[in-house]
Amino acid sequence: MAKVRKAVITAAGRGTRQYPASTAVQKEMFPLVDRDGLTKPVIQIIGEECLDAGIEEICIVTQPGEEPLYRDYFRRLTDADSRSFRGKDWALLESEKLGAFGERLHFAEQASPEGFGHAVFQARDFVGADPFLLLLGDHVYVSDTKERCARQLIRVFEQYMLDAATAVQPTVERLLHLFGVIKGAPIDADRGIYRAELIREKPPIDAARADLVTPGLPAGNYLAHFGMHVFGPGIFDALDHLIRHDLRDKGEFQLTAAQELLRQPTDKYWAVVCRGQRYDTGIPYGLMETQLALALNGVHRTEMCEALARILATQVRS
Repeated sequence: MAKVRKAVITAAGRGTRQYPASTAVQKEMFPLVDRDGLTKPVIQIIGEECLDAGIEEICIVTQPGEEPLYRDYFRRLTDADSRSFRGKDWALLESEKLGAFGERLHFAEQASPEGFGHAVFQARDFVGADPFLLLLGDHVYVSDTKERCARQLIRVFEQYMLDAATAVQPTVERLLHLFGVIKGAPIDADRGIYRAELIREKPPIDAARADLVTPGLPAGNYLAHFGMHVFGPGIFDALDHLIRHDLRDKGEFQLTAAQELLRQPTDKYWAVVCRGQRYDTGIPYGLMETQLALALNGVHRTEMCEALARILATQVRS
């Protein structure tokens, strides 16, 4: 299998959970202060996760007409703009980075909201015959190690020449209604590597207990999707089968259904426990939690800890 040099980021959701702000700014452009102390939109933080993992080209799947909005952001400062930043060398450096980022971008449109799998399918022409990293446009990742979460997954995919690899995290059963779940057969449990034996979307607890228990995990824990995958181009054949035969779940084409189709004929679909945390910026609480996590893992950690201590002391007194 070739090196993973392409990534797809799905960003075509309507952002209804972030209303009313999402009517003014698409949720992928909500600003956060990143670990380096710079204020960036969510999509840039996710994109830098890709670039730091060795990705060279990125396709963003958007709603119709949104490409110009992204193009206008991911560009270098004009000469007129640069005069406003005279003496601020750090800003000019960031401008160069934005321009270089923009040169790596491609776009695909999802004309109608027909599910996550349908959104991924729109990137088929961009991907071609290459493997690719798939990320959600509203999930930010903070690694527990020096190696980025995306790099952890790509490394396993490339090392073992897999057909597919899905990042997972042990998750308690009361949260399974939020995630896809994989039943795994241990390959190297100490390193968190499992062969995928069954994949289901948001299973009820009874179904998970009956069909999705992974040997070696603590009771009541399951391998839940982490929001990050590496696929070979075969995933598009599986998605094409679902779309051609109108095989929907709750009215949508689900990626997990295509994953299960892809898994069945191969023993090279693996699940990899990611050493890190995922944060969902697509909901109000998740956006707040994401900012806090970035701050506590960044250059302003000391100041943030002191600020939190002051705030908590005030809350206790009141």
